[in-house]
Amino acid sequence: MKYIVTVFQILILYMFYYAGVIVQELLKIPIPGSIIGLVLLFLCLYIKLIPINTINRGAGFLIAILPLLFVPVCIGVMKYPILLSIKGLSIIFVVFVSSVFTLLIAGGTSQLLEKLMTYRKEQNEWENY
Repeated sequence: MKYIVTVFQILILYMFYYAGVIVQELLKIPIPGSIIGLVLLFLCLYIKLIPINTINRGAGFLIAILPLLFVPVCIGVMKYPILLSIKGLSIIFVVFVSSVFTLLIAGGTSQLLEKLMTYRKEQNEWENY
């Protein structure tokens, strides 16, 4: 039963991906459909249209196998070494800068959320007195 729930939750995530692709194609937005689907999923979770438990196990499974999803990309890079020899330095620079940017944004967001959660807990404790 647990596996069926996980597959169903992955299908829900996949539907958000396709919804984003459809929106991107219909509105001719220059943003990838996967990003639009991710924003749609975020909005549905934010306004509590979809509870987090609806996708929790499926998303956890996809995150657990995420390294396996990068293997084809690595093999593609190994198959075409000319790409790295010609523009390798610029690619490495862009990957480095985007990784640092991602780490800063993710770290800042998690610290902000932790401060917000601490603040809310303190407010709830003061209300109980």
